[in-house]
Amino acid sequence: MVENLFPTRFQIHLQRLVDPKRRLTSLVASHKTLLFTFLWIAAFGSVFLWQRTAYIGGSVVGPVGGNFTVFGRVKPTQPLPRLRPVVFDLKDFGGVGDGFTLNTEAFERAMISISKLGKDSGGGQLNVPPGRWLTAPFNLTSHMTLFLAEDSEILGFEDETYWPLMPPLPSYGYGRERPGPRYGSLIHGQNLKDIVITGHNGTINGQGQSWWKKHQRRLLNNTRGPLVQIMWSSDIVIANITLRDSPFWTLHPYDCKNVTVRNVTILAPVTGAPNTDGIDPDSCEDMVIEDCYISTGDDAIAIKSGWDQFGIAYGRPSTNILIRNLVVRSVISAGVSIGSEMSGGISNVTIENLLIWNSRRGIRIKTAPGRGGYIRNITYKNLTLDNVRVGIVIKTDYNEHADDNYDRKAYPLLSGFSFAGIRGQGVRVPVRIHGSEQIPVRNVTFRDMSVGLTYKKKHIFQCSFVKGRVFGSIFPRPCENFDVYDEGGRLVKPAAESNVTDIDYDI
Repeated sequence: MVENLFPTRFQIHLQRLVDPKRRLTSLVASHKTLLFTFLWIAAFGSVFLWQRTAYIGGSVVGPVGGNFTVFGRVKPTQPLPRLRPVVFDLKDFGGVGDGFTLNTEAFERAMISISKLGKDSGGGQLNVPPGRWLTAPFNLTSHMTLFLAEDSEILGFEDETYWPLMPPLPSYGYGRERPGPRYGSLIHGQNLKDIVITGHNGTINGQGQSWWKKHQRRLLNNTRGPLVQIMWSSDIVIANITLRDSPFWTLHPYDCKNVTVRNVTILAPVTGAPNTDGIDPDSCEDMVIEDCYISTGDDAIAIKSGWDQFGIAYGRPSTNILIRNLVVRSVISAGVSIGSEMSGGISNVTIENLLIWNSRRGIRIKTAPGRGGYIRNITYKNLTLDNVRVGIVIKTDYNEHADDNYDRKAYPLLSGFSFAGIRGQGVRVPVRIHGSEQIPVRNVTFRDMSVGLTYKKKHIFQCSFVKGRVFGSIFPRPCENFDVYDEGGRLVKPAAESNVTDIDYDI
């Protein structure tokens, strides 16, 4: 047995000497755990260093707007396009993107330089590079492009004493929340032409939290300002950016023509952020809103045209507006509203291809005696309602007035509302249309409507002082004062002679 043992041990030792490949494999296997641990620590360390890096000399290398690095390799950023003949960088004017330095003067100097270029030069472009660029309100100029690079963020200064006070809008007569002057917007422009605000999805952040708290505690003496407001201007494009946390209404084009809003994300907390409407076209003509995502603390979109006697006197309607391909949410109000400030008139509006989810209301039209004006020729097509408490609302007693001097007999005219291709699930009340003897709702048409219900009560289609038509079979059943037609357009059931007032639930 001893003789057999020695050759075996020798053979094993010899095999280890003559088979280095196997030995190397054995060595690696024995250190596998250690090697894995080292690689994991190295990867974690690089991420940690990325998160900890800061802004140095105005160049962003930090966690917000910074370039992600692993073992010293920088993530490539998108090159900034040249959209105008002359291009400036905010840092050329002394801008510092550290989130603490106030850059108002840098923006103002940039606007002065662009304004000197003139129309014939093709205008100028101001690039806002990656970084956090704190600023008080500043004004845009004509023939310019404001370009927000990827990971750039314009931050509104939170001290309201830096926000200028402006006269009330002429079609409102008062500040919308308080009498007298109103705060201006963070980014403002008036009497301009050829304005573009775009980028690689950079952000304009109003930092509205302090404004919301002061408003709720009634600590502000003036109406809060919007995030972006452009007035009396034309040829405006706002695209490929994010707008968030506005002190008040987010994007407010006022008495403007030829406006396009495309591929814009608008965000605010769905509660606790009062009146942070997404987009408020106000006395605007020829406007397109498309391919946007909006989730805010009030209406995602609210079309307006002035308030009571002041809007009637100003007399500028909102007309020729197309809204399409949107995803919107409004826990507090509605996905798309018309009014209640509509005294200058609203007409020729098409709203199509919308998903409205987790909202209090889907579509809402609101007005009242004293508004005057009209709402007419409004078309809704291909709407999906997902978990919406009330799908379609038309309300004629929204009694909120600028003062007591409004004309009690200035009754708005409501006519020409078309709804087609309405789908939904989780909807408690699909339709609620309440006109009045003074403000009847006329010429309402429903076609191809099917909404899944979660709230089983007798009157799920609520109507009063409304006259309209239904084509084909729809669910739920319409009000009795609708003419019912088959798909071929033949009348199969005339409307009842009397107006039917259904039970109104507090939803």
